[in-house]
Amino acid sequence: MTKPTRVVIVDDHPMVTEGIEAILETYDDISVVGTLNNGQAIIDQVDALCPDVILLDLNMPAMNGLTVIEILLEKRPCSRVLILSMHDSTEYIQTALSHGAKGYILKDVPTEEIKTAIDAVMAGQQYLCTGASTALIPKSIDGHEVLTNREQTILLQLARGNSNKQVAAVLDISVRTVETHRKNIKRKLGISTTAGLTRYALEHGVLQGTGALRKP
Repeated sequence: MTKPTRVVIVDDHPMVTEGIEAILETYDDISVVGTLNNGQAIIDQVDALCPDVILLDLNMPAMNGLTVIEILLEKRPCSRVLILSMHDSTEYIQTALSHGAKGYILKDVPTEEIKTAIDAVMAGQQYLCTGASTALIPKSIDGHEVLTNREQTILLQLARGNSNKQVAAVLDISVRTVETHRKNIKRKLGISTTAGLTRYALEHGVLQGTGALRKP
């Protein structure tokens, strides 16, 4: 007999975790082995809980969700991280996937769809709920995908000559996140060099009339 899929739910809203747990426990092929309320807790307990799938909210106290994904996959690369979030912005979704998440589902989906998502990532597939997949449909201007607000901010910083480390410090994000955004910016604009990014910024007025940037 096939062992049930071991699932851990990590969210700081008790009503969310309790509701999901109640639904998932109705399936014979799923076992909820833990419900935790912050990222540090799952990092500390992941080895003991041995989850096959981790349902993870991105916005929780104590630790940034993207950092949690990275550490979890370093400690237990066989676990699949499935993001459970209220945010449907392209930036959130792309960044989570680029950090190693296997899927992204919004909190307003029918709870039964979470079971579908778990089955999909256990089968080695990526899973995006309808709202998330729609957000990733490329939008283009002049043949290029539109940069997100965060990508525009990072492009400005790079065009000013700041290094990845300096950009990370200014925006209070990790260097790896800056590198991911930088790669996405180059892909979207079809530009392969930093000099090309600076030239693009000059030609498109990115550097014109810009004041001090506030942290988002």
